[in-house]
Amino acid sequence: MRCILAASLAVATLAGRVLAHPAVSYGADDEGPVRRRKTLGFGPVHPHAVFRQVPQQPLPGFAPAPLRDPVEVAKHFVGGLLRDQLRAESGFVVRKDSYTDKATGVTHVYIRQVVNGIEVADGDINVNVKDGQVFSYGDSFYRGPAPSFYSSAVVPHPHADYCTELEYELESQQDRFEQWLGAAGQGEQVQLVRRRFNEALHEPLKRIHSMNCAFVNLPYDLAHKSTAAALEDPRHALLQFMVAATPEEGVVQDILAKYDEYLEGMKSTFEAHLVGDMQTMVEVIDNVPDAVSPVKAKLAYVQVPHGDKTTLDLVWKFEVEMKDNWYEAAVSAKAPHRIVSVVDWASDSPLAPVPKEPTERKLATYNVFAWGINDPSVGNRSIQKETYDVIASPFGWHGLPYANDPTEDDFKRASKAVKNTTTTWGNNVFAHEDWEGRNAWMYNYRPDAGESLNFDFPYEPKLTNTTDALEEAQKYINATVTQLFYTSNMVHDLYYRYGFDEVSGNFQQHNFGRGGEENDAVIANAQDGSGYNNANFMTPPDGQNGRCRMYLWNTAMPYRDGDLEAGIVIHELSHGLSTRLTGGPANSGCLGWGESGGMGEGWGDFLATTIRSNKNYSDYAMGAWAANRPNGIRNYVYSLNETINPSTYKTLDKPGYWGVHAIGEVWAEILWVVSQRLIAKHGYVDSLFPPAPLDNGTIPSGDFYRPQEYTAAGEKKPLVPKHGNSLMVQLVLNGMKLQQCRPSFFDARDAIIQADQVLTGGENYCELWKGFSSRGLGPDARVEGRTPWGGGIRTDDYAVPKACLED
Repeated sequence: MRCILAASLAVATLAGRVLAHPAVSYGADDEGPVRRRKTLGFGPVHPHAVFRQVPQQPLPGFAPAPLRDPVEVAKHFVGGLLRDQLRAESGFVVRKDSYTDKATGVTHVYIRQVVNGIEVADGDINVNVKDGQVFSYGDSFYRGPAPSFYSSAVVPHPHADYCTELEYELESQQDRFEQWLGAAGQGEQVQLVRRRFNEALHEPLKRIHSMNCAFVNLPYDLAHKSTAAALEDPRHALLQFMVAATPEEGVVQDILAKYDEYLEGMKSTFEAHLVGDMQTMVEVIDNVPDAVSPVKAKLAYVQVPHGDKTTLDLVWKFEVEMKDNWYEAAVSAKAPHRIVSVVDWASDSPLAPVPKEPTERKLATYNVFAWGINDPSVGNRSIQKETYDVIASPFGWHGLPYANDPTEDDFKRASKAVKNTTTTWGNNVFAHEDWEGRNAWMYNYRPDAGESLNFDFPYEPKLTNTTDALEEAQKYINATVTQLFYTSNMVHDLYYRYGFDEVSGNFQQHNFGRGGEENDAVIANAQDGSGYNNANFMTPPDGQNGRCRMYLWNTAMPYRDGDLEAGIVIHELSHGLSTRLTGGPANSGCLGWGESGGMGEGWGDFLATTIRSNKNYSDYAMGAWAANRPNGIRNYVYSLNETINPSTYKTLDKPGYWGVHAIGEVWAEILWVVSQRLIAKHGYVDSLFPPAPLDNGTIPSGDFYRPQEYTAAGEKKPLVPKHGNSLMVQLVLNGMKLQQCRPSFFDARDAIIQADQVLTGGENYCELWKGFSSRGLGPDARVEGRTPWGGGIRTDDYAVPKACLED
């Protein structure tokens, strides 16, 4: 109730926003009502339920751990856990749905409690076993005294309390809203506010109440229909449940008018079912009104808490299949036949996980420097389509649920619908100007392409004097923000396909139910007014928005815009990648200084350079266009030629290499050299983007992946990129996941080599070692006296492991 109360107390503020903005458009969902199926769902909450980890103990020496039966281990554990806690009438059975997860080797053993020879339907212990040991378990077993056989305790039931609270909230919510609305009258805007209040807050609450509480008093009204024999006859309890469950008012009225006739018409047969090794009788009831198949019924206990105590209530447990529902319901076996708990096995899924296209909208187009054109010096702008990846961005680049849009009020945020925007605002990136250089961003200016979604804006800056240079740059903010939005989404989709997904901490407002923390899309500031000649990225832990700030560069006239140099944008977004993959997405403190902080810079340079490269090898500078310097903003351009770029691991000892950027360029150069080794062996693919999935959801190999391989057990192995440049990107990202927090160059090197062992079985072991060793990072490279900021005395090693020595 607290959540509902909080939502309703916000009515005044939210409605005020609507009144202040009369031109609000609510989209196609205003055109007519959406059909909602009726569904029931409630039950008691068990405060005594726990989940606990188990300290690992040395195994007995009588048998190797892998040979111990995990089910027997679980049974032994539960027996010890419950030895002094259960009564003589209680016991347990192992459920037949226990299984071993082949991917992890964990066996999940499910235990069901039995009292008086009857299941406790919500008395469960799940035991997780690996290598012969229990490492965690969940426990909701009933610990109190067993009731007398077949008795049904008369205890308070929370269902009526739920409904009373709902009724109170509905009344008080409406009263508060009307009191706030006060003397506003009946104008058009007031009616709009009233409509939004009803749609977003009041109507959903009314639906919950009407679906679940319309017949809360029915058990008491019909109690006289049942006798003591109802403990042996489930039909009374079932028929009363069907009155509450059916969405058809005609069926309700017919049952109530012909109750005895319907009761006599329901016929039963009996089946023996096994629960573990315990046999129980199940009654199969046919001719049940509004059920599409016979209903299964059996006696069970359900735990009902009241106050600081929990008691067992004897219930009839039903499985009821209907047209739009499939219920598992527990109804008191003794009159009054109250619904104790009900679960609808049919779950609504208003958000499709991977739709083919964004929800009912056209694709956007952008006049931008296309992916692969690093900056204005190497190509021209062109019209590019919204080539979003359907796996990485299921709603496209302009779609996100209203519930995850921070600018929407609670009227809209209560909706589960997808909002399709016409600005540079989507699930992955919020791109906009930030001329004032402040933290405020939600309502900053961003281009709006309207219904056409054609983001085609001019970019023709003219030579001006210093006084007018800033104003001239700001004239083209639409083109600038569009470019930043386009590049950022391309980076999101690319990194996603190589493993930077929801559970590993990527940046998205909505995570499509795939895990990880959401509401953390990248806040991308174009022409940030807090400085010049720079760019930065702030990476908080998963679940908080990353912030990318791009600056103007006053290194030339007219000013150059960092937003238009893709390499700088990619570098900054790669900070979010490496920070969240190293040490886990909830730990943002792993790449702060020294070699680890330097590698945070180096990965960005390497990935930006790899993305802009092509089949015909070239050397590349970093930030050359924005800085108006042919050799860029690093000490050297990235090159295989040691005369052009002589960097080795020992270079970090030189003056000027204590800063993270200088350390980073050494790491990036080493990775660049290593990647060329893989390209020489495996060739080059023109596009780093993996192929789109087929209609059945599988990823085709095409010319991107090697043919799918299988284990000896017939399980699919991970897909392996076929070409050297794509393989190197995959190994670099996989290595980030494997390495520890605050890694050294050695740690990151070893993680990449281990990543190849996991992915390919180590077939590139020697190519990788030869690449690292050629720049001094061989197996015997070392450092003495390393300091947090990069100091120390390093020794290069150009050797390779013995396994890689050529005859």
